[in-house]
Amino acid sequence: MIPEKCIYILSALEKSGFQAYIVGGCVRDMIMGRSVHDFDITTDALPNQIIEIFSEDKIIPTGVKHGTVTVLHKGEAFEITTFRVDGSYTDLRRPDTVSFTSSLKEDLARRDFTMNAVAMNLSGKIFDFFGGISDIENKLIRCVGKPEQRFSEDALRILRAIRFASILNFEIESETAESAIKLKDRLDFISAERIKSEFVKLLCGENAVDTLLKYREIIGQIVPEIKDCFNFSQHSKYHKYDVYEHIARAVGMIPADSENVEILRIALFFHDIGKPSTFSLDENGRGHFKGHAGKSAEIAEKVMHRLKFDNRTVDIVCMIISHHSDNFDFGDEDRKSMPLSEIKRMISKIGADRFFLLLELKKADNSAKHDFVLHENNEIENISKTAQRLINENCCIKISQLEINGNNLIQLGFRGREIGRCLETLLENVIDGNIENNYSELMKFAKEML
Repeated sequence: MIPEKCIYILSALEKSGFQAYIVGGCVRDMIMGRSVHDFDITTDALPNQIIEIFSEDKIIPTGVKHGTVTVLHKGEAFEITTFRVDGSYTDLRRPDTVSFTSSLKEDLARRDFTMNAVAMNLSGKIFDFFGGISDIENKLIRCVGKPEQRFSEDALRILRAIRFASILNFEIESETAESAIKLKDRLDFISAERIKSEFVKLLCGENAVDTLLKYREIIGQIVPEIKDCFNFSQHSKYHKYDVYEHIARAVGMIPADSENVEILRIALFFHDIGKPSTFSLDENGRGHFKGHAGKSAEIAEKVMHRLKFDNRTVDIVCMIISHHSDNFDFGDEDRKSMPLSEIKRMISKIGADRFFLLLELKKADNSAKHDFVLHENNEIENISKTAQRLINENCCIKISQLEINGNNLIQLGFRGREIGRCLETLLENVIDGNIENNYSELMKFAKEML
């Protein structure tokens, strides 16, 4: 049934003598029983007629050139687009020209995939000219018409296809998949912002692992640096997959409904991308990747800036990647647990929120290795509980928590940079348990330093 909030729009268009339908992904998701947030509406009314019909509502004529008018009604925005036929796509993204039509079928024929080429009228009747309902039922992504033509018109559809495969857990029909891979180089002409948006959504899908593995050639087109990881054997007793497959499976170890799924899956995609460039083989045939965490963070920063990620996301992702091998060698005979001082020091260094993200990343990393490595995750859980206890107890892990401050040190005679260095030294000694965090002891220690 048509949602209540769409009835006003469709009714107003029909009462004025026009056809009107909700169309595309919203209809697909309704058929699948998925929640729908945005509703697109299509009609044979021309843009100026739409504006006249909704003259009492606020109108945003942002897409009038391509037949789209946005109507704001009771706080909701509805995009209403006139039936159209697209001209040529010389920029591989948008049609150079559009011509309006009175035919719903012609309008649906220009759309990307059959599952999105379905429409529903006010009475709830579905119009499906290209087998979209059947493909939805069979969980199949298929282009409307010839795949090569669809992808040649708008290369972003290549990424949209694999993004839908990841999010909806659908298969891509063979001819559609072959064409997507064949034309993948056309993605080079798509803006970084649009690539990033589709890529992040893909990473967060329930079927992200299979999608990353099946369509790695397309992933390699948008992130060329990842191609070095393809089929790269790790020669390690801890790993059962090559570098790329390990990365893909680690991504999937973060549940799709996790609160931090986006930031963690992005970080896991990049966390070992620097391994091939740091690889060495010892005399026993064992692989080593010394410094790979720092190298991976370096590559991640370069790629994420190129794809126009915001600075905060880049900073968090690169921070936790660069530390994902720090003091976590629980499988080694000489390390059984992370010392309390190291937990405090790490929280002090990167912050509590990032520390807990780091622990989640490390657990996912371990979960994509051999089963015997999983014992480390129990220790990581203990570290997490200890860290939370320290925070709850307001344990001193930041300079601001010291019982003395810069003014106290100035009174003792410290000046300039000496003040900051002294506070850092005091905090280090408090963390290590050498001194108590109380005013008298701290002042006494500071006097000795002076």
